Amino acid sequence: MLRSTKTTLFALAIAMLALPVACKRDPNPTAVADAATQATAKADAASRAIAAPTLDDVVERDPRYIVGISYPPVARQHPGLGRLLKAYADTAYGELMQAVTGMGDGAPTAPYDLSLQFSQKLATPDIIVIAANGSSYTGGAHGNPLVARFVWLPRQSSQLTIRELVTAAGGWQTISDAVREQLRSGLAAQVDSDGPTPGERAERVSNGARMIDDGTTPDPANFDQFEPVLAADGKIKALRFVFPPYQVGPYSDGVQSALVPASVLLPIIAAKFRPLFEAG
Repeated sequence: MLRSTKTTLFALAIAMLALPVACKRDPNPTAVADAATQATAKADAASRAIAAPTLDDVVERDPRYIVGISYPPVARQHPGLGRLLKAYADTAYGELMQAVTGMGDGAPTAPYDLSLQFSQKLATPDIIVIAANGSSYTGGAHGNPLVARFVWLPRQSSQLTIRELVTAAGGWQTISDAVREQLRSGLAAQVDSDGPTPGERAERVSNGARMIDDGTTPDPANFDQFEPVLAADGKIKALRFVFPPYQVGPYSDGVQSALVPASVLLPIIAAKFRPLFEAG
């Protein structure tokens, strides 16, 4: 009788100890899901608040310098893209201010100047393209050109760079060859339009071709600035490579570009990006 009572009490104690554990292992799934959703929403909101830069247009006037910077509305909708543009503008602004500081107490004969405009070239659910154009003047005959292109993939929330896009062996040579051919043809047509003598033509074409070749060697750094060109169905039908003054021609020739069709690019494009391109 005593043994039976002790056994019963022992079993009851074990059951009571196990009860809280069982409760902890069987929580309310709806409450947990709601709590997780709320926690995720709060974390995302906090992340966006931290990540989103302030993209206010800038206008500054001082006896020594003038600054004008403008941003497109689409950049304010994508914090990651906004950060890229802000970083580029901050770098240009910092370099100007460094030059201003270097003046000391003196004043330039003409105010130093930073003019930078970010403009929307393209905006679809798959691709956003922003062009940066402007100049920074810190003395001399003319300002230094500011030319850049930013390709943003909204669905991946990431920038598309030429180094990620082109991965195949020999890819840079393929692009270099296509760009050189187009730029040389444009050079020849430009020279011919001036009606030079045969000797003048040969010299100008030779000098121009040398600058083109120097600025388009098969190096990814030479093709960093590019713009996707879309077909009617929204697929990329070509890439327009953009070259600032001095890279492939004299300053007087301004910004130059060359269009390379998707049919040439597809064999050298990374597989994960091929669905963005028009089939050859």
